[in-house]
Amino acid sequence: MSQQAVSSKLDRPVDEARDHVLGPADAQITLVEYGSYACPYCRAVNEHIVQLRHEFGDRLRYVFRHFPLPGSDIALRAARLAEHAADEERFWRAHITLMTRSHTLSDDDLAQASRDLGLPAFEQAMSAEDPRADARIEADVHSARASGVAVTPTFFINGRRYDGPWDESSFTDAMLRTPGHRLRSAAEDFVGWAPAAGLLLLLAAVLAVLLTNSAWGPAFAQWWERPLGFSFGEAAFSMSLLHWVNDGLLTFFFLVVGLEIKREFTVGHLAELRVAALPVAAALGGMAVPALVYWLIVSAGPWSHGWGVPMATDTAFAVALIAMMGDRVPTSLRVFLTAAAIVDDIGSIVVVAAFYSDALSLQYLAGAAVLVGVLALLNHAHIYRVAPYAAVGILLWACVHASGLHATLAGVLLALFIPTRPPVNMVALTAQADAILRAEARRSGEVLRSGPSQPALKAFDALHDRLESPAARMLRTVGARSSYVVLPLFALANAGVAIAPGILEHHGPLVLAIMAGLVLGKPLGLVGASWAAVRLGLAKKPSDYSWRQLIGAGALAGIGFTMSLFIAGQAFPGEADFVAAKAAVFIGSIISSVIGVVILWKTGGEPRPE
Repeated sequence: MSQQAVSSKLDRPVDEARDHVLGPADAQITLVEYGSYACPYCRAVNEHIVQLRHEFGDRLRYVFRHFPLPGSDIALRAARLAEHAADEERFWRAHITLMTRSHTLSDDDLAQASRDLGLPAFEQAMSAEDPRADARIEADVHSARASGVAVTPTFFINGRRYDGPWDESSFTDAMLRTPGHRLRSAAEDFVGWAPAAGLLLLLAAVLAVLLTNSAWGPAFAQWWERPLGFSFGEAAFSMSLLHWVNDGLLTFFFLVVGLEIKREFTVGHLAELRVAALPVAAALGGMAVPALVYWLIVSAGPWSHGWGVPMATDTAFAVALIAMMGDRVPTSLRVFLTAAAIVDDIGSIVVVAAFYSDALSLQYLAGAAVLVGVLALLNHAHIYRVAPYAAVGILLWACVHASGLHATLAGVLLALFIPTRPPVNMVALTAQADAILRAEARRSGEVLRSGPSQPALKAFDALHDRLESPAARMLRTVGARSSYVVLPLFALANAGVAIAPGILEHHGPLVLAIMAGLVLGKPLGLVGASWAAVRLGLAKKPSDYSWRQLIGAGALAGIGFTMSLFIAGQAFPGEADFVAAKAAVFIGSIISSVIGVVILWKTGGEPRPE
């Protein structure tokens, strides 16, 4: 459920010989700024840098690196002017002069700075070639891009990007590593680590197994059956904690799944039709063949209804294993597997809704259809606030749940209609934001005025609602909760298997069918459908990974933990059958993960011919 994170670490260590440095080399704190002399925010924050140097003294080493505003000729010329300084002392004099000029840097400012500093005549300095200056600026820009810098100013404190406020107290908290800042940094590091979601899921599953097989096992199982609900007068609604997790919280997981796949198909890596067709074909094949393998082994009897169990791929585990192999797995293969896993997660919930639901209520189905129409109208009217979609989504969940379909389908339906594209006139909106900022900055020194006015804050709120699409906003706020709260809770509630000698007795065909579907059916279906789609010209395979690597990804797709357990719970109401199915899912997923990692590790260093 994750995209490749933008780097938050400093690409190039500070080098006294290559960098512009103020402060001792052994300082406890190193603050690196990527800035531009033509950036008004860099000049505004320069005052805080001065205050910080006064406060920390020799404990602070400050480094400035050039990142001229893209497309700004005067920004590049100002950087070149500073680099014309003969030594470090003159560079810092030029730096301070350029950072403290008028709000909008002009050619007159550059000419005056050149005269004040005794540098070569401005026109002469700008026309003369200076390979040393140009090379230094180019090296700083390359370092900025490798460090994930997109805006100026961007700061790094002791090698880690600082994304907090630019006021002096916030900088001080970050530099002193206060407990609150350390806790936030550790959380951000963990969330930014690609295998983190898979690790949490694994730990929750292991904990569930340990608790189930401990002296607390019966109490642990009984706890999940405790009822929880609410009432309005004589009307009441209640479900067990287990059902709240499986029917309620898991809806957020499918909302995130739907939003991610919609984003990829509209504005992401899969916006091109033939590129998008490959993971879609792979997902369909990866669903159909495991179901067929299961049916060939268990074609009749009380277990025949479990053909959906080996259909799904656990995205968190599969992507975590790929991420841990680093550069041995091409990024495009990670995108492919993530997209295919998300598509078959959505396919799985559709299968659950169609084949594993109770008797349907036409009245509530009609209500759900009306609410879907309301979502379509909100989308068509370009409503960019999240609140209306959330309100309709809650009602939709209630109707889908009451209709007899599985309630998590509401999350997928809601995701289909939440806008993913940013507004058309982005330039006008950013210009408006800049105008408000400038107006507030001019009034910041007025008497009896302590901060931005209420009208300005309301205007910023409105602009924020338009600048970020509702889908991006929901993924930013709900996505992490889905990966780091919902899925571990689901594993804790569902992964408990009582390990006993007889749990697989009399369940041989069931266990074999599930394991064969995951270990054999998944890679056969995924790779076979991909090959057929490419051969027929319906899809295009990227050239930076080979078919052997695709087979490795297909093997990883056999990790069916989350959705396989979910479907098993729907397909096997009997406790003994459900326990055997869970054990088969665990064993099949472990075998698939080992096979996939071995194949991808061995093929990671090979050339990738087509």
